Amino acid sequence: MNKEQREKLMIIDGNSLIHRAFYALPLLSTKDGIYTNGVYGFLTMLYKIKDEYETDYICVAFDKKGPTFRHEAFDLYKANRQSTPNELVQQFPIIRDILSAMNIAQLELDGYEADDIAGTLSQIGEDKGMEVILVTGDRDYLQLASDNTKILITKKGITELEEFDREKIIEEYGITPDQFVDLKGLMGDKSDNIPGVPGIGEKTGIKLLKEFGTIENLYDNIDKVGGKKTRESLIEHKNTAILSKTLGKIIRNAPIDISFDQLRSAEPDWDRLKELYTTLEFNSLLSKFPQHNIEIGEPDYKMEYIIIEDNDFNPIIEEIEREKAFYFKFLFEEDNYIKSPMLGIGIKTGDHIPYYIDFSQNEIEIFKEMFKGYFESGEVAKYGHMAKMDVFALLTLDININNLAFDSVIGQYLLNPAQSDYSINVLGKEYLNIYGIDSESLIGKGKSKKSYKDLSVDTRAQYITQALDLIHGVRRPIIEKIEEYEMTELYYEVELPLVEVLANMEYIGFKVDLDVLNRLGEEFQEKINKLTEEIYSLAGREFNINSPKQLGEILFDELNLPIIKKTKTGYSTDAEVLEKLKGQHEIIEKLLKYRQMVKLKSTYIDGLVNMVDEKTSKIHSSFNQTVTNTGRISSTEPNLQNIPIKTEEGRKIRKAFIAENEDYILVDADYSQIELRVLAHISKDPKLMEAFHQDEDIHTKTASEVFHISIDEVTPLMRSRAKAVNFGIVYGISDYGLSKDLNISRKEAKAYIDNYLKNYENVKKYMEDIVKVGKEKGYVETILNRRRYIPELKSKNFSVRSFGERIALNTPIQGSAADIIKVAMVKVFKELKRRNLKSRLILQVHDELIIEAHRDEVEEVKNLVRDIMENSVKLEIPLKVDLKTGDSWYESM
Repeated sequence: MNKEQREKLMIIDGNSLIHRAFYALPLLSTKDGIYTNGVYGFLTMLYKIKDEYETDYICVAFDKKGPTFRHEAFDLYKANRQSTPNELVQQFPIIRDILSAMNIAQLELDGYEADDIAGTLSQIGEDKGMEVILVTGDRDYLQLASDNTKILITKKGITELEEFDREKIIEEYGITPDQFVDLKGLMGDKSDNIPGVPGIGEKTGIKLLKEFGTIENLYDNIDKVGGKKTRESLIEHKNTAILSKTLGKIIRNAPIDISFDQLRSAEPDWDRLKELYTTLEFNSLLSKFPQHNIEIGEPDYKMEYIIIEDNDFNPIIEEIEREKAFYFKFLFEEDNYIKSPMLGIGIKTGDHIPYYIDFSQNEIEIFKEMFKGYFESGEVAKYGHMAKMDVFALLTLDININNLAFDSVIGQYLLNPAQSDYSINVLGKEYLNIYGIDSESLIGKGKSKKSYKDLSVDTRAQYITQALDLIHGVRRPIIEKIEEYEMTELYYEVELPLVEVLANMEYIGFKVDLDVLNRLGEEFQEKINKLTEEIYSLAGREFNINSPKQLGEILFDELNLPIIKKTKTGYSTDAEVLEKLKGQHEIIEKLLKYRQMVKLKSTYIDGLVNMVDEKTSKIHSSFNQTVTNTGRISSTEPNLQNIPIKTEEGRKIRKAFIAENEDYILVDADYSQIELRVLAHISKDPKLMEAFHQDEDIHTKTASEVFHISIDEVTPLMRSRAKAVNFGIVYGISDYGLSKDLNISRKEAKAYIDNYLKNYENVKKYMEDIVKVGKEKGYVETILNRRRYIPELKSKNFSVRSFGERIALNTPIQGSAADIIKVAMVKVFKELKRRNLKSRLILQVHDELIIEAHRDEVEEVKNLVRDIMENSVKLEIPLKVDLKTGDSWYESM
């Protein structure tokens, strides 16, 4: 039987994968507080592996509680392991239930570990002539690799797997898989508390094994070992080395009593699996179900649609005029609608059969001419899903939408801001028990992904019109919930109108001067080159500065700097380590500056250059309305909100962002200390409110209160520290966090926080009360009733619970600030439009708006923007806006 025809056996290290998933993903939970991140990550990996490696047999091996034969050999085996977090412990029974529903065998054995089960099964599989695949995050498994057994090692969280067979291991490490057991004996393993031989790491261990082959042969020839210290350590710790090899060896003859027929791949129990995924809110994983196992709706549900040909739009127009409302959805060639041509549009009115207009069979100009009036009519309501992309499409047709009355994505985001997937199929499944045609099944994913253009017109019609049916179906239940949660004003007056605002900002874009960017790139590269030479000089030789391994050798082996932190592969040289080494050697300051400049050059110069549209010389960023839990808008491709501002080099990048032409100038309007003003409003603290009413410098005022001195006596250092306390309080900062920020002792930091809370008593009361509210209700709200659910507050784990308390403190403040600027954006956009001005809103960055103002309208724009922003939402203290103008973003800062 040739290799292609051989049966395949896959064995998954269950404990390893669920631990890897748990720590790779943020703590996720359902509305009911069931923790799911470990399970979700595990399943994501499982589906990825099953897609890439079709197998005849599959099982998951788990560690069984209790001591193993290794504990009997060495009672300190795994003694330094921290206890498993309760949030992860809770997820093991869940993954077991899911695996049972999948009909995937689960194995565990008293006195043995999952490794030994995998080792034994892989040996049996090889003996049966099978091809064996082992999946784990544990490199100990490399000892099991052979010509017939591959090891898949998880890397980069849950997104990548690295494949090893015997040949690759020899090529990469220079030793055979069998020798990995000897390597474990020499270097030990801190995670399992296997001692090894002191002073011998991976590099030395591999070198010795290349020379002597095995530990036993090494000790038979101990006099030939070079290096006095190494030889002495080996002699002194001979018994430890032999013991460590025994502890590290995976058993391949464990007493497993199972028939291979029990491991054969089988069809899942789809009903049970669907029930579990629904409970766990794993809506996106329902796409993994074959279509015939997903209910397409009520028994009488029929997928019906009409394809329009030869510009015969009259039937649709007659329905729109009769109903005074319609659902619509454009189809683009690719997912990136900003750069992708339109293929067609679906339109549906009421309960009528939806229509599909394909632009290969109908003239887009005739469509525009006949439908423009209806899209722009305030008398006709428009309903959609992810409507921002559709509004963008209309703008390319010179159509300005009016009366967008429903967007299912925005509605669901308000109801559940932590939801990971807002696709119409997921909403259809949740509200209607209907899961529509999945895009992945149509066009694939990854490298093999096709364009929607490759689909037949009939398939496109099915895909878009079924989406319209689902939007129609979910509209009423979503609106009812929004009304129940008292978010009607937030939905209709803020979030829905904002869809049009953001689409316009994406469409208009921000002009970029490529010459300025390129000059900055050259300037930054010169600084990088200079820093590189200085680092080489201080190191005493050339090396790869970007290699953590080589940098670690320079800093800790050659320059003998104190070791701060180690990783499995060597010394850590991350930012935290370098910060702690400041002042120890001149090379550290150079390295920090080098990294800063490299990031500026690669991310913010090279990255931005590649994002500039060749036709418009503009960057058209995508603004995301449904990503953050707090309600803040985010920006991607590129992230214009993340351009550095703390350093002068970072600020220089803003010089490249300019007004479209000489007729325009940039007006930058920035809320002054909006989060502290919101805190004053919410807490109603008299001292805080007085400071804002008197227009005092809040940080100087706080310093005066905290240090018990007059305002005249406050020094710049005191003000700086008071500022850190002011903003830290907003984010629920601890004495430890403040001490790190200010580089002071925890005792001093605690004194600052205590003094602050003693002086601002109502702030302290707010902090206590809001956490109680969060625990009682399960959520907290902003001033416009935006909700954020906080299941972390129910956690038994102190760290997780503390994180939940910080969320409870911060969300009403940061979320209310987000509400305020969103209201301002909508009102500024509408007022510019109402006055028929040429000026337009082009960017929002946190608490800042940028308007591209026509030079003839600058004063009018400044006045209207200030008036709207300072009065957008009425607080008990005044809102204040700082306004600046300039030809570039840098000048207007």
